[in-house]
Amino acid sequence: MANIKSAKKRILVNQTKADRNKSIKSAVKTAIKKVYAAIDANDRAAATEALANAISAMAKAEAKGVYHKNTVSRKVSRMTLAVNKLA
Repeated sequence: MANIKSAKKRILVNQTKADRNKSIKSAVKTAIKKVYAAIDANDRAAATEALANAISAMAKAEAKGVYHKNTVSRKVSRMTLAVNKLA
């Protein structure tokens, strides 16, 4: 354990930020899973709605610095293509 006051504070701040990032990443992963579950069920309406929610969650995560913009762009592109392939 750190002895210096500023080091103790850094430990607390880092833990707070890690918890926040973990929560955001978990929400994004859940949103992505819902999109692919709808695709597997061949339900275009549900997939489209889930895609909109996933894109929103990923954009928020990107804005908060949890994900890199290129990662978000790649994932959105792949999910959109998959949804558009549904008949």
